[in-house]
Amino acid sequence: MAALTVVIDAANVVGAKADGWWKDRAGAAVRLHEALLVADVPGEEIVLVLEGGAKAGVKPGKDAHVRVVHAPKDGDSTILAEARKRVEKGRRVLAVTADRALGANLHGVGADVVGPTWLLDRLGS
Repeated sequence: MAALTVVIDAANVVGAKADGWWKDRAGAAVRLHEALLVADVPGEEIVLVLEGGAKAGVKPGKDAHVRVVHAPKDGDSTILAEARKRVEKGRRVLAVTADRALGANLHGVGADVVGPTWLLDRLGS
């Protein structure tokens, strides 16, 4: 069975909870990153895609099994590119997003898609 990578649309995940994240996008990114470091999420690699103000919270790069990627423009294009790159390398990809258009594009490159609740349940949120 191919190795699994989980690609996360951070904006969608933090946006799934009305906890005031919009007042501190960088802080919300930090909290999500820290939760992912200790969470029971399947997969050998987690790719956390940050965009906009959230990028100020966590530097790009790898920390344990979590790789943070800063979207240079829109998050959707970066999420799709990260998923495609891994599928092309023979990895299984599970993308976390509630964005239906993005989900359809992710399916088109061979990724499976789940909603933010799937991840939030594993984070105990």
